[in-house]
Amino acid sequence: MSRPKSKLQGLWIVKGKRARAESINPVQDHSYEYTYGCPSQQAWMGGSERDTRNSDDQKEEIPVENYVAQRYIENPYLIGGRKFDLRVYVLVMSYIPLRAWLYRDGFARFSNTRFTLNSIDDQYVHLTNVAVQKTSPDYHPKKGCKWMLQRFRQYLASKHGPQAVETLFSDMDNIFIKSLQSVQKVIISDKHCFELYGYDILIDQDLKPWLLEVNASPSLTASSQEDYELKTCLLEDTLHIVDMEARLTGKEKRVGGFDLMWNDGPVSREEGPLDLSGMGNFVTNTHLGCINDRKKQLRQLFRSLQGHKKTSS
Repeated sequence: MSRPKSKLQGLWIVKGKRARAESINPVQDHSYEYTYGCPSQQAWMGGSERDTRNSDDQKEEIPVENYVAQRYIENPYLIGGRKFDLRVYVLVMSYIPLRAWLYRDGFARFSNTRFTLNSIDDQYVHLTNVAVQKTSPDYHPKKGCKWMLQRFRQYLASKHGPQAVETLFSDMDNIFIKSLQSVQKVIISDKHCFELYGYDILIDQDLKPWLLEVNASPSLTASSQEDYELKTCLLEDTLHIVDMEARLTGKEKRVGGFDLMWNDGPVSREEGPLDLSGMGNFVTNTHLGCINDRKKQLRQLFRSLQGHKKTSS
């Protein structure tokens, strides 16, 4: 019996919920039987659904596991012939209403091996996780495999121009907001809680961003001195926004390296009330990959708050 032609084209990755971040399972040429885009449990274990027993006993023997199937981006943007993805940090203080901050700093994680689709099983080609790359024979501990986002943004601007970069980063802003809105109704909203997310974004050759995954409680282990400074500042600024000392007014649009990008609606870079009638000229209050003069901003912010407190008292 001939197998029905699948509408799925190209290379797909299938991950179970217990899969580790540094492992991938390539599914190519439709070699597995799919159920709603994912291989059935029997097919994944190497058998066919037709040669297994259809009984309630067997269903109890084989635990059901959910899978996530993602199309593999076969045309990633390459720098020096190497694949990379971006790690970006988003702080959510509330889901109802949605209140989210975007950190200015982040990094691009590179593979140590030149990209090719001819060796799909080579994890050093396709996986950019530091946990994987640091075991590569070519890995250099002092150089590492990361670029800070400022360097990455400057590189793209020199190659493609500022306008193309603005469009790319605006599309990334849209990914952050849409992904949070998609789970807004199912996440338990508690005013006493917050969550720092690590977004993994891949850029293709057309400068289109793709969301790979969103990590709750992202790793804060440092792989270099520059990485250490980024993550300690990230944690410090997170605690400034959590504001356990009740120093903030709640009207701030920037705290350290964080910019408020959504406050039950889009936040504008311009001061004053939001005029939605002029959305054609609207510029979101995000500065991802821009200069992060957080120390200067914090000094000015807390000096202003102290002066305001003295005036009011």
